[in-house]
Amino acid sequence: MTENPNTIPIKQEMAMRGQIIVRTSLVGIVVNILLAAFKAAIGLTANSIAVLLDAVNNLSDALSSVITVAGAKLAGRKPDKEHPFGHGRIEYLSAMIIAAIVFYAGLTSLWESGKKIIEPEAADYSMLSLVIIAVAVVVKIVLGRYFKQQGRAAESGALEASGADALFDAILSFSVLVSALIYLGTGVSLEAYVGVIIAGFIIKSGIDMMRETLNDILGERPDPALVRKIKGMLAREPEIRGAYDLMMNNYGPGRNYASVHIELPDTMTVEEADRLTRRIHDKVFEATGVRLMGVSVYSYNAKDPGAIPIRKAVYKIVMAHPYALQVHGFYVDRAKKEMRFDVVVRFGNDLQAILQELHQEVQAAYPDYHILIDPDMDISAIGQGHHA
Repeated sequence: MTENPNTIPIKQEMAMRGQIIVRTSLVGIVVNILLAAFKAAIGLTANSIAVLLDAVNNLSDALSSVITVAGAKLAGRKPDKEHPFGHGRIEYLSAMIIAAIVFYAGLTSLWESGKKIIEPEAADYSMLSLVIIAVAVVVKIVLGRYFKQQGRAAESGALEASGADALFDAILSFSVLVSALIYLGTGVSLEAYVGVIIAGFIIKSGIDMMRETLNDILGERPDPALVRKIKGMLAREPEIRGAYDLMMNNYGPGRNYASVHIELPDTMTVEEADRLTRRIHDKVFEATGVRLMGVSVYSYNAKDPGAIPIRKAVYKIVMAHPYALQVHGFYVDRAKKEMRFDVVVRFGNDLQAILQELHQEVQAAYPDYHILIDPDMDISAIGQGHHA
């Protein structure tokens, strides 16, 4: 298909998104390296395991930003013969590497803190070290808010997650500062225990990142709001009676390809259907950035009013079962005694048993008909564009 002029703003948005990710990540790299260097110097001077672990955490954040930049650059490469849908999924692989680094940093921190609990060593904080830690708390708060703001602007979950992580780091650094003040005031050393707490949170953060990234790689249910928006756009077209079975494949952030079934009247010509599908392709892409790579057609009875009571009767039979979520694609040819429709079934049910049960019930109501029932999975939001 020739490129529509409406694709130009989408391409510009993708280019700006990449620039924001790289620029924000570079800021994060510089700030985190500086914080790590200051905290490492304080930790070594004061003999503080908590401060050293906090420095390690900043260093892992800097490394994460480096990998984010590399991933964004590689993901932005143009499609080629081997990868016709582009390289966007590299961002998910880089996120998985970051998660593994964070998880390993947490395990290392836990080990070192545990050793300090078993063999404690006295810390020696100076006023300068306390001031630097306090400044680090403020810097992390500012950095976190900056990352979250830029993440929303670029629609980058990675940047928003980095922002949340930076704000959380501010809390951890504040806990280190409090433990240092308690030690100076009472002589009670809590830093090794604070180190264990910090390590626990780092480990949890790594596991959460792995889980989220793994869902992106495996493929998860599309965003319900996006599904409703696309189905609603299609259902508002005067020729389209309903939009169903919207399936989206993601090839990286902002790279979604979809297929959908639409219901059209049996009076429509192929030329009219062709013109319609081209129009909705451009319309959906312009509004959402999602490419409709495949549009399949269900026909519905527009010439035979006698099909309406049959359709309603069949809907009533099928929807009486709790496992049935939706009936669509219904068509009946009363002259040939043929009937066909799809049923969306809840996950966790035996499809063969369900099809057999429904076929028997509908066949009992219409014994002279040849009945074809196709099961569908609940792959997207149900209910948009449905007409009984």
